[in-house]
Amino acid sequence: MLRKLLTTLTILGGLLAFQGSAHAESACIGCHKKVTPGIVEQFLSGKMGKAGIDCSACHGSDHTTMTDYSKAKMPTPDTCKKCHPVQVEQFRAGKHDLGWIAFKAMPMVSHQPKAIVGDGYKGCSGCHKIGKKPPEEMAHYRYGNAQCDACHTRHAFSKAEALSPRACSNCHMGFDHPQWEMYMSAKHGIIWAIDGEKPNGRAPTCQYCHMPEGTHTVVTPWGFLALRLPTKENVLALIKVAPQLEKELRSLAEKLPSGHYVDLDDDPQWTLDRAIILQGIGVLDEKFQPTERLEVVLKARVVRGPEEFNKLRIAMKKRCYTCHSKPYIDKQFRAADEIIKAADHEFAKAIRAVQDLYRDGILQKPPGWKYAPDILQFYDNPTSVEQKLYLIFLEYRQRAFQGAFHISNDYSHWYGWAPLKETVVEILEKAKEMRELHQLKTSSK
Repeated sequence: MLRKLLTTLTILGGLLAFQGSAHAESACIGCHKKVTPGIVEQFLSGKMGKAGIDCSACHGSDHTTMTDYSKAKMPTPDTCKKCHPVQVEQFRAGKHDLGWIAFKAMPMVSHQPKAIVGDGYKGCSGCHKIGKKPPEEMAHYRYGNAQCDACHTRHAFSKAEALSPRACSNCHMGFDHPQWEMYMSAKHGIIWAIDGEKPNGRAPTCQYCHMPEGTHTVVTPWGFLALRLPTKENVLALIKVAPQLEKELRSLAEKLPSGHYVDLDDDPQWTLDRAIILQGIGVLDEKFQPTERLEVVLKARVVRGPEEFNKLRIAMKKRCYTCHSKPYIDKQFRAADEIIKAADHEFAKAIRAVQDLYRDGILQKPPGWKYAPDILQFYDNPTSVEQKLYLIFLEYRQRAFQGAFHISNDYSHWYGWAPLKETVVEILEKAKEMRELHQLKTSSK
């Protein structure tokens, strides 16, 4: 054990003499006790501080005075990788590492205040900074490149903290992904809280299900948006119900992977509904052909193909089998899948209604927009019906299926499915009114 510790300390460099429980004070500690005493206290309370690791191991030794603080290096995952190579590689294979890329792929980013989408970290960027940035952006952003500190917060870098569901609650809460609220209102979270918030208690934590055996990959089969690519077989089956689109569908099928999704009912209607949703977010064009956005969403792993989905689905179910019987879990998963299927059908109806408004000239594409409707413009959409589409996509549909998988039944129904249905009715009624008004204006000319 001592030999392993010494090896680790040698890799880090910048170490202190360490005798018993006494911690020799470096120049960094001596100065920062006056300037940032709280940070020093946190660091010395953590495992790295107690092991005698010096600040310079992560921040370098170029910063030596009160005025040259800009010379202090800011850590990145590569800094952590020196001692935690397995965890960093796992992290980079997961969705958290893609948080920044997925966020920057949203077209609405270009319209937002810098504090929300930039280094102010006061909005979306505050959570999405957990993802890696391109090298040119890393050079611009002094802070927010460490990534690991999103869960192992500075400067104690506590493993116990990162094992608590509360560590997840900072980002996984609120409008579009209230997993914290869902977990805490479901039996799993209730038992965890009643039992005294034990990391290895009766109830599974977020980490138990999403980080099995301590892996830092953190990825789920359905993904954040419950989107998956239609397969070649799915699309060819659509020709039977939409023969007028045979040419377009055959062209699309040639660009898609083959295969089937574990457990899922791939009837033509669901495939068509999903294709319409992909149109709504600009991934497929009006002829159901892939756009340049497909490459972006694949890079950010926003949608799943059959190979990845099936592997993750089987692994997730196996985790559930440790407490529940196989038939019970299989039934629970299929029930949650049905929520997605039903939500997709309702959502597709609403998207089609708005698409028709654009096709018939009742709505005009905003200047500079390539796609319309464009749900990924979020709250920058120009009409109330399109605003409602974005609410279905990011709020109601999300809550319906995420609540179902987290066994938060009230959340799934009354915060998800119910307002989704209400909003679809509102969109259809508003679209009808807009059409009637347009016809009245046209006929009066």
